[in-house]
Amino acid sequence: MDKLPTCEANYVALSPLTFLKRAAAVYSNRASVIHRGVRFTWRQTYERCCRLASALNSLNIVRNDVVSVLAPNIPALYEMHFAVPMAGAVLNAINTRLDAKTIATILKHSEAKIFFIDYEFVPVARDALRLLMASLPQADAAASMPLVVVIDDIDTPTGIRLGELEYEALVSQGNPRFVPEEIADELSPIALNYTSGTTSAPKGVVYSHRGAYLSTLSLILGWGMQTEPVYLWSLPMFHCNGWTFTWGVAARGGTNVCIRSTTAAEMYDAISTHGVTHMCCAPIVFNILLDAKPHERRRLSAPVEILTGGAPPPAALLERIESLGFHVVHAYGLTEATGPALVCEWQKKWDRFSNEEKAALKARQGISILTLADVDVKDPATMKSVARDGVEMGEIVLRGSSIMKGYLKDEKATSEAFRGGWFFTGDVGVIHPDGYVEIKDRSKDVIISGGENISSVEVEGALYKHLDVVEAAVVAMPHPVWGESPCAFVKLREAAEAKEAEIIQHCRKNLPHFMVPKVVKFMDELPKTSTGKIQKFQLRAVANTFEAPVEKRRSTPPQSKRHDRRQNQEQLLAMSRL
Repeated sequence: MDKLPTCEANYVALSPLTFLKRAAAVYSNRASVIHRGVRFTWRQTYERCCRLASALNSLNIVRNDVVSVLAPNIPALYEMHFAVPMAGAVLNAINTRLDAKTIATILKHSEAKIFFIDYEFVPVARDALRLLMASLPQADAAASMPLVVVIDDIDTPTGIRLGELEYEALVSQGNPRFVPEEIADELSPIALNYTSGTTSAPKGVVYSHRGAYLSTLSLILGWGMQTEPVYLWSLPMFHCNGWTFTWGVAARGGTNVCIRSTTAAEMYDAISTHGVTHMCCAPIVFNILLDAKPHERRRLSAPVEILTGGAPPPAALLERIESLGFHVVHAYGLTEATGPALVCEWQKKWDRFSNEEKAALKARQGISILTLADVDVKDPATMKSVARDGVEMGEIVLRGSSIMKGYLKDEKATSEAFRGGWFFTGDVGVIHPDGYVEIKDRSKDVIISGGENISSVEVEGALYKHLDVVEAAVVAMPHPVWGESPCAFVKLREAAEAKEAEIIQHCRKNLPHFMVPKVVKFMDELPKTSTGKIQKFQLRAVANTFEAPVEKRRSTPPQSKRHDRRQNQEQLLAMSRL
């Protein structure tokens, strides 16, 4: 059997580009993209992508060239997820919340050949281009600068330009019958995404056609996305290519509802007007939906499926958002895993539990997506797997074809991330007896108090149970006896008047004593990355200037309190077994 042939009939390179071609043939007249007053069908979207790919080739874009874009969730950015790789190039969707210096750094590091800029971001892009020009050797600076194309508002053009080229004009010049070159190597790059830099400088993460294809299939299967979904773009497309749903919605013949910003009014209006069935977002968007003014809110006519990731959502927050009619599925992933790698797959036997119990189960990160070969939690020093007891912590490791190819121009970082046949995530977690993984912290965020590891995520979960708490972050602060102790930074709801003593007392009712924050600081806003993740390194710098008040010396070391957490884990296990 080993001598049977491999040929063009039985082997085709895997690529998400095939989803668009199929959608154009099978769902040709179905709405593909809606943005304000603009509506395209799948036949039109395919034609527009062919035109753009043709135009890119006419601008001398060749295989593996990088095409960068700075734009919100608009039709042009959606189209470029297909058109750029159809032209043989690599898409680099840049985070729109970055400053000019970081954008210039990305353009230089990626060696972008073309830079597409949405009209709203022309000022910051202009500054970035100036910084880029100044950073290049004078002799070849002009030749190394990317060609600039402005994306004007497709619904209401503004006339804003930065150079001579404009997106719609470029599309109109392309060939609608353009035939893309077949993908010969499924491991060739399709996208370049830069990490958000929560713990280090941003790195360029390279995705392959194969990885993007397999991740897309896994997520639409794992989420149970049926045919003809109506998908609201509340998650930035620049974030891991929209967790691959840029390609996934095409695979399901769905409709992309594009919005420029995630305001409560715009999201609720889109949900009501277009009958949205699915959306993705970070937990921070839950607060936007929950805090909507009465005139902004719309009653949901049918449940809306939400896939959430990023920071682990506290059980209390999950319970509140679902009371509005949203159904939440929790996922875990990171840029290097092509978006979500684990999904908290729901089991019907859990339906009879209370809302609080359900929320606790949903807050776990879950099990691997179908096309991920394996997931484990290991001691990074010994490579030994931790006990599946929901208590012993280790580093979450992954392996599979959906993992990145590596970091662009950074062999050292790539080799450090890939060790012993695994990708090391840098996240600390546990595995429950039922096989579900639960993240406990970033490895740098674990608080060590008297030899006991304290998960900041657990403490934050307790803080979120207080009705006045909107956002919370817990970091280590110096303690004269125990080395470190928890320090909490909290944002309260508008007009809330909770004091430090009240918050600490609330934590004492919900946590073992040694895990209770010794200091609580209130902030109007917590510092965040450009993707909405709380920047704990900034808070740690502040907390390092504090010193925890010395309490009456504990009669027992903190390790003796371990049974409190184990008891909580045993209760969760008992629920999962029922």
